[in-house]
Amino acid sequence: MPLQDLLSRDRIAIIDAPADRFGVIDEAAGLLAGHGGDAALANAIRTSLRSREQLASTGIGHGVAIPHGRVAGLEAGRGALLRLSSPVDFAAVDGEPVDLVLAMAVPEHSVQLHLQQLAELAEHFADPGFREQLRSAVDADELSRRLLDPAHRRSVA
Repeated sequence: MPLQDLLSRDRIAIIDAPADRFGVIDEAAGLLAGHGGDAALANAIRTSLRSREQLASTGIGHGVAIPHGRVAGLEAGRGALLRLSSPVDFAAVDGEPVDLVLAMAVPEHSVQLHLQQLAELAEHFADPGFREQLRSAVDADELSRRLLDPAHRRSVA
């Protein structure tokens, strides 16, 4: 699945960082549900992302976190990219605070696809050039172009 199919312009944002990782997750859940969207869906996504984060940190290192969860009622997976104006402690494996968050919600039954997508996302974020492209975008519009422009096409399982 191309990264562009997981993301959409309205789910890419530069935000002032909340006080902690659970505040970031709450922001991500709102983006994943769609602003002004279904409150029940937003709550289900928030609950799933928080539950997963409580099991173990989704901070994968290099200032990146990939909070993720399976959600009943979703027809297809969706992602949200948040660049934080100030890094937040996510208890990442390398101890670095996080400023790039790719949150993902997938249908409850999509276990294998979910794992494949997570592995591919981790590969993208392991690339220092990819991380720098996201960090150097001057605003959310440029960040969106860098992620969604076909010239920058990247695939996620």
